[in-house]
Amino acid sequence: MKKSRILFIGFMLFSLFFGAGNLIFPPFLGYSAGSNFTPAILGFLFTGVLLPILAILAVVQARHGLISIGSRVHPVFGLLFAVLIYLSIGALYGIPRAANVAYEIGFVPAAGVGTWWTLLLFSVIFFLLTLLLSLNPEKIVDRLGQWLTPILFGTLAILFVRAFFIFDAEPTTVDAPYTSSPFIGGFLEGYLTMDALGALAFGMVIVNSLRAQGASSKRELMTGATAATIVAGLGLSVVYISLGWIGSRMFQQEGISDGAGVLEPAAAMLFGPSGSLFFGVIVFLACLTTCVGLITACSEFFHSVMPRIAYKSFVVLFIIIGMMVTNLGLSLILSIAVPLLVFIYPLAIVLIVLSLLRPLIGEGSLMYQLSMIFTGIFALYEGLSNVGISAPAVTGILQTAPFFEQGLGWALPALIGAAVGYLLDRLMSSSSSQKASFNEK
Repeated sequence: MKKSRILFIGFMLFSLFFGAGNLIFPPFLGYSAGSNFTPAILGFLFTGVLLPILAILAVVQARHGLISIGSRVHPVFGLLFAVLIYLSIGALYGIPRAANVAYEIGFVPAAGVGTWWTLLLFSVIFFLLTLLLSLNPEKIVDRLGQWLTPILFGTLAILFVRAFFIFDAEPTTVDAPYTSSPFIGGFLEGYLTMDALGALAFGMVIVNSLRAQGASSKRELMTGATAATIVAGLGLSVVYISLGWIGSRMFQQEGISDGAGVLEPAAAMLFGPSGSLFFGVIVFLACLTTCVGLITACSEFFHSVMPRIAYKSFVVLFIIIGMMVTNLGLSLILSIAVPLLVFIYPLAIVLIVLSLLRPLIGEGSLMYQLSMIFTGIFALYEGLSNVGISAPAVTGILQTAPFFEQGLGWALPALIGAAVGYLLDRLMSSSSSQKASFNEK
């Protein structure tokens, strides 16, 4: 494989991750963290960059991607979990969310108009472009890695360089949750990007791209994937730090509640009346590249599960579903998808960690099953709580777990479940070996 091709695959991976959510999280972190920006952004990079990169490598390491990882719990679980991942981050959430955010944050402020018919017209144009870019997956490296990502890098670089020379206000005010534990606050903010779910889907896109460039053995795939993830990780880190720095240098204003409220006035300060248009271009490119990646990943997965249906048929299907859901509005999309994502995300993280540790701890079924059961109890509670279903008695029991209030109550139980399962697997394996030895005698 040529080094330049791996570089472009790394660029492609950067663009797949860098959607509108990734654009607006860091500046609001910087704006809120103020003088505690450095530890806060380090925490964000831990879960917003390192965790998704590890998820990519876990998928590449597995024989059949995401299905193989889930099948270590049970084959039926492996298939159902993979389908749920691809549907939740794809047609039901990620794809329409990308299009809707491109419209609401990118188009409406620049155009100064937002009605149902402008959303419909915008979504038709947006998804036609997505369709053209997604029909041939073997060309995704060229289209995203060689063309769209450098354009996105260029527009971001203009924003960053100009900001570094103009913004000179020192960060002062520190808001919650960055007052007492800024690293933990940044850690949780990166956790909320849920990019590890996207990484589970993008992993096979990277594998297929590497194979198209000549990688055949597992060693070549891992080497190429590691290099590509380093490129993407460095790119994401530089962009996140720069966006966060801009947020930390913005003067405190009333009514700012998210990153878009930080970047829009920042762009206006830097570029005057054309600032909204410039910001809209960045948002549009970020959302478009992510949407192309999600369409490609979902279509390749379902084609592999149902090979009788052509890849291009799935592309068209997800384009149609995505456009229909987009026109329901962002608030409705979030109300439907967030409970599902909150349920899936802890399970996905535990599977990623266990998969990466497989060379050391093996893949015993009880280890995977008990960790999933313990994690699933907390994940199901969080998912039901998001739709207004709760039981005070259950809450009283679960809230005794460390970091429950931060949505990480599942972490210690997952570790306990994995440790107990690991010991039971070892005991059962030892018992089976002794029986086999006795029978031979």
